Amino acid sequence: MPVLFGYSMKNNNLQGFKPLFFSLLLAVLLASCVPQKKIKYLQKVQAADTVNFQRNKHDADYRLQAKDNLYVRVYALDEKAYLFFNKQSGSSSYNDFANDASIYLNSYSVNSDGNIDFPIVGKVYVRDLTVGQVQAVLQQMIGEYLKETTVVVKTVNFRVTMVGEVMRPGEFTVYKDDLNVFEAISTAGDMTEFANRNRVALIRQVKGGSQVHYLDLTSQDILSSPYYYLQPNDIIYISPLGYKRWGLGSTFPWAIVLASLTTTLLLINYVKTF
Repeated sequence: MPVLFGYSMKNNNLQGFKPLFFSLLLAVLLASCVPQKKIKYLQKVQAADTVNFQRNKHDADYRLQAKDNLYVRVYALDEKAYLFFNKQSGSSSYNDFANDASIYLNSYSVNSDGNIDFPIVGKVYVRDLTVGQVQAVLQQMIGEYLKETTVVVKTVNFRVTMVGEVMRPGEFTVYKDDLNVFEAISTAGDMTEFANRNRVALIRQVKGGSQVHYLDLTSQDILSSPYYYLQPNDIIYISPLGYKRWGLGSTFPWAIVLASLTTTLLLINYVKTF
């Protein structure tokens, strides 16, 4: 009779452990899943065939700051007459801009005083001017030396720094006139599963300091935000979600945990047969 009583108590313990085991298994499975709401961009409840139009607020009149680089070339009917205005003799080619070193050597860097040092003309103040305004200023200055000239001015380095929860953090140089926040994120290999997409910090250098703006990339309103398009030297910091501190992500050994729980369940069932 005591043996029977002991066996009964053992069965009762096993029966009490079973709900606990399945509750633990369910908790593990739920913890391994990141809610779609936390990782989807541009969320909005709407019909599948509805087109949602958002007007981008793109400030194309970026004003130059220190450390910006400008590509400047002067052209005229008489090739020999304008070559001394350019840093490099002859016409430029794609190979001139094949790497960052070539861009640095063939462009004009805005110094801390806001000037570029242009051949023949000398120092030209360009800080807080748009590219179009710089082109007009140089056109007028060079017009005092040569007639019927054309001046081309472009920004050649668009640097953006990506830090935090992205696949490849670092500083990226983009050779184009504009860049939006999603294009910048794609250059860093997209965000990680731990990224907080609801509160992305955009750090922008302004006169006298820095401004921090917080962007919600899960909302379609980002498309009409004045900060949707980035400016040179912007820094994007993507903070982690709170659950990262528990290490519950794709790198967590879920296979080992589930295998251990499954083995435990099999052992319990095996013991119950005796």
